[in-house]
Amino acid sequence: MTAIERSGTFTLGSRTVKRLGYGAMQLAGPGVFGPPRDRDAALAVLRKAVESGVDHIDTSDFYGPHITNQIIREALSPYPDDLVIVTKIGARRGEDASWLPAYSPEALKAAVHDNLRNLGLDVLDVVNLRIMFSTHGPAEGSIEEPLTVLADLQRQGLVRHIGLSNVTPTQIAEGRRIAEIVCVQNMYNIAHRDDDRLIDDLAGEGIAYVPFFPLGGFTPLQSSSLSEVAQRLGATPMQTALAWLLRRSPNILLIPGTSSITHLDENLAAAELDLPAEAVEELNAIAAPR
Repeated sequence: MTAIERSGTFTLGSRTVKRLGYGAMQLAGPGVFGPPRDRDAALAVLRKAVESGVDHIDTSDFYGPHITNQIIREALSPYPDDLVIVTKIGARRGEDASWLPAYSPEALKAAVHDNLRNLGLDVLDVVNLRIMFSTHGPAEGSIEEPLTVLADLQRQGLVRHIGLSNVTPTQIAEGRRIAEIVCVQNMYNIAHRDDDRLIDDLAGEGIAYVPFFPLGGFTPLQSSSLSEVAQRLGATPMQTALAWLLRRSPNILLIPGTSSITHLDENLAAAELDLPAEAVEELNAIAAPR
């Protein structure tokens, strides 16, 4: 059994994927804007990820914009039969690299076609509708109008499966009345656990939960408890944080991102890290469940 196979598997739409995947956001330039400093290195990381057994890549055409998907296509097309590429729509980038909502029917349709073109695909495996009602995280508000547009694109055969990103439980319930929701992608990690109850509820429904910023994102995780546990286990803090997520619930799919092969190897090795019960208790205490 390879390292990544030890992460286990879970259903994502009509496919079964390994629970440890790869997030492509960091393949673009600084601030997820513009070209990478080293395009060859970006291509190499993607190829190494797939060679290592990754079969679930998370991306969006607003990374760059367009650049990350173009790099994925150059690195991996024609794609392996078992590779699932998940993308997002619902945002666009301003000329100043800002992140702006893009929910109009025209914007959503253009986003799907941009993803298809830049990835070189005839149909998108999974499309997450990214909700941006607040800059501080999920915020209430109806998602019926944009999700109805995405559901129509699904009926046209351009999208196989639909997910939601940056959403509340109320929005998920609303979304499930409009379309089958196969995954939810929210911010969650060892220090930010607002979605504890939601994760358990989704697990009971067989819906995948994909935490973005599993390592803290733009503000990397820093915890003396995490560092101490990692040191005792002979692992890095980031490996320990990923291993905790894998243990947290069987429906969690991880998409840690990196532009470094060294860091990629470290992330994938987290699947082999066994957390003893006392370590789990210490890590659970970093942030109180809500």
